[in-house]
Amino acid sequence: MATRAIHAVEDSGIRIEKLGVFCGAEVTGIDLSRPLSDAQAEAVLAAHAEHGVLAFPDQHIEAEQLVAFGRRMGELTVHPFSTNDAEQPELIVFDNKEGNPPPSTDIWHSDETFRECPPMGTMLSAKIVPAPGGDTAFCSMHALWEGLSDRMQRLLDGLEAVHDFITFKKLFPDSKHGRDRLRHYEEVYRPRAHPLVRVHPVTGRKAVFVNRSFTTHIKGMDEDEGRTILEFLYRRTLRHEYHYRHRWRPGMVVFWDNRSVQHSALHDYYPERRLMHRVTIKGDRPKGDGPPADISELRNFISPPLSEFEATRAKRDND
Repeated sequence: MATRAIHAVEDSGIRIEKLGVFCGAEVTGIDLSRPLSDAQAEAVLAAHAEHGVLAFPDQHIEAEQLVAFGRRMGELTVHPFSTNDAEQPELIVFDNKEGNPPPSTDIWHSDETFRECPPMGTMLSAKIVPAPGGDTAFCSMHALWEGLSDRMQRLLDGLEAVHDFITFKKLFPDSKHGRDRLRHYEEVYRPRAHPLVRVHPVTGRKAVFVNRSFTTHIKGMDEDEGRTILEFLYRRTLRHEYHYRHRWRPGMVVFWDNRSVQHSALHDYYPERRLMHRVTIKGDRPKGDGPPADISELRNFISPPLSEFEATRAKRDND
């Protein structure tokens, strides 16, 4: 643990015990049903950045207390496509059971990377959990980056990947109303380019920042070349040594860092019931190490797109 994090924990009275080699730690000596002191809040944020995933056992808190804990960590956001609580839209309620199967959260991803400023963290509070089943797996994207060869790191550093809310587009029915709503959200959440390798704003460590749920392509790169790189990185996410698999118990709260870990919620429990509360904390705009790669270098000897020649290209009926 970094020196700052060690001092923060020592001053707060909380205890940290590692659960995984590359990510995951258990936090005890804290009561999330009560307001956190400044020392406790600083310690939690420091440990969150250091370990990527924090598990708080035996925290039988109400939804309002989870919201308060989230606000203590930062500004809460409202998910545009989730099952938000009617009275507290910042609160998401996942109540999956027979007749209401879980959404496609079993694909490795970081939350909401289609945003200009993706979330820094997500909190999940377990109310009812199946036994067994319903675990959540986490992958350290710091470890994935550090496990790449120097030559591969040099290739990836400076590239930008484009993110879109593709996973949620299937929620809109193929009707006039559905298509109109989809076009509305496509204007609100236009595709965003983020560094393929981002620098963590707290620790300064690098992490791979692409995921199968929201990343569509590498900006400026030939589609076949870019897809080859993305598929390679997605396969690396499957390496077990980078993982921490969390087994839920009722009353447990988990707070993970979307800037440095990906997660996948296992769907092995349906039709058993799994009831969870979630809040999400706003993040900053992802930054890389240095300027983005020159697109001209990524498309050497490749014919440019027609969109670059509006004045001279042949006109079409749609023009």
